[in-house]
Amino acid sequence: MPANIHPTAIVHDGATLGADVEIGPYSIVGPKVTLGDGVRLISHVVLDGLTSIGESTTIYPFAMLGGPPQHLGHKGEDTRLIIGKRNIIREHCNFHTGTVMGRGETVIGDDGLFMASSHIAHDCIVGNKVVFANSGTIGGHVQVGDFVFMGGLAAAHQYTRIGRYAFVGGLAAVTRDVIPYASVWGNHARLEGLNLVGLRRRGAARETIAHLRSAYRLLFAEEGTFQERLDEVATDYAQWPEVMEIVDFIRADANRPLCMPSPE
Repeated sequence: MPANIHPTAIVHDGATLGADVEIGPYSIVGPKVTLGDGVRLISHVVLDGLTSIGESTTIYPFAMLGGPPQHLGHKGEDTRLIIGKRNIIREHCNFHTGTVMGRGETVIGDDGLFMASSHIAHDCIVGNKVVFANSGTIGGHVQVGDFVFMGGLAAAHQYTRIGRYAFVGGLAAVTRDVIPYASVWGNHARLEGLNLVGLRRRGAARETIAHLRSAYRLLFAEEGTFQERLDEVATDYAQWPEVMEIVDFIRADANRPLCMPSPE
């Protein structure tokens, strides 16, 4: 079926609309926007820039997607925002395109829930099946893995990495990288253990959780140096991919500080 466009909406020449698209009252779709099949703009949605939105995504009133990056070095270059399939994007969300100084695009995966006023800045990479609670915010160049939960009013500093399945508590200020499967909260955020609730909800095997817990205790013990403990974990748990995901995450970027437990 052709797009269903409300008479008060503005769809600029050049926009590409898939089948069964719904564009609600007072929405604006820019000339370089591409909407996949079944995308729904409830009302008062503004889509701008070189933006593509995957099929069956629903966008609620007053969201602004594809606006220029909030970066003083941006001079109006054609950079991208790519949003995947089946996302739910609630009221007042704002997601920005990339910068030529960065990767040139902001990329968001599939099946995410972005609650009201979530903010995704330029050049971010956000994985699949994430949840951003109200006003969850990530600065430029942040990487967020699959299944991450960002609590309400939580914020991640520019260039931070947040590993898969991590839980970031409400009001947390994340300035250091968060290992996969972790649970962090506080201002500034400290590592408070593993995201056991999230692991169980996602069906992780009891044996997997047990090995993650024992590897975590070894990695953040007091004996020896952190590098020695990391190497020991990599040797002792080489056959457990979830543990090695944490090891590989830490080794991938030695220049970034790591979110650590609070000192006793």
